[in-house]
Amino acid sequence: MTGQLPSSARRHAWIGVLVVGAALFLAVERTMVTTGNPNFVPSSILLGAAIVPAAFLSFVYGRRLPYDVPAPVVATAAFLGGVIGTVVAGTLEFDAQRDLGFLPMVGVGLIEETSKLLIPLAVLLFLRRYRTAADGLLVGVAAGAGFAALETMGYAFVTLLQSKGSIIATIDVLLLRGIMSPAGHMAWTGIAAAALFAAAQAGWSGRAIGRFVLAFVLAVVLHTLWDSQSSLIGTAIVALVSLCALGWTVHRIAHGAGLRGRHGRAVHTHEPGRRS
Repeated sequence: MTGQLPSSARRHAWIGVLVVGAALFLAVERTMVTTGNPNFVPSSILLGAAIVPAAFLSFVYGRRLPYDVPAPVVATAAFLGGVIGTVVAGTLEFDAQRDLGFLPMVGVGLIEETSKLLIPLAVLLFLRRYRTAADGLLVGVAAGAGFAALETMGYAFVTLLQSKGSIIATIDVLLLRGIMSPAGHMAWTGIAAAALFAAAQAGWSGRAIGRFVLAFVLAVVLHTLWDSQSSLIGTAIVALVSLCALGWTVHRIAHGAGLRGRHGRAVHTHEPGRRS
């Protein structure tokens, strides 16, 4: 297998995504406020919810890791991960609350983290050429990005209704949840999916499965702690721990790729989708 290091343009593409997205959001928001035209509300919610997840996904995609997953698969994982993940999670949470009368925070975390792994699992099962931990990390972050964006859109819409059309309150929700999204759903699903793909690559050995279980439990615990916070400081602490855990996962994947390279095996650190 052969590959190339990511180009400078790819490594820094996230900056363009963030800057252009922010400019578009500001243009739509200013036009909406100036004209008072509610037709711009859907566009502002969509852009506000998607900009940071898209930028962070671009950032991860540009890192020096041995990805093989092509851009179309990543985009599909983000779209289906958001739609299918939120639908499955919402249905299961509704059924659990209906049957139990309540649903503890750990139950929400367990349901949502399981739902977000459906698309990474489908990629693993049906596109068997993508089986490295790096591939799992990228697909997991993409699925988490889609889930985070759609969930933020839902919260923003509910805020708009409950505040009787307050644009300021809605934008506050979009900004807060958007900025925090990389440390939430994207980090948790990236960590769990990387361990899932690593287990498949290792032939589902007992040790590899154990690592996946630990990674999944970590994702559920972090999710539960996040949902249990009543202050922004507490949420920020959980966010920092989540990002550190994601960073450690990236470091381990890069270190593993480096070890394989030093032992004489070719390491393909991009281009995604190319094999020989």
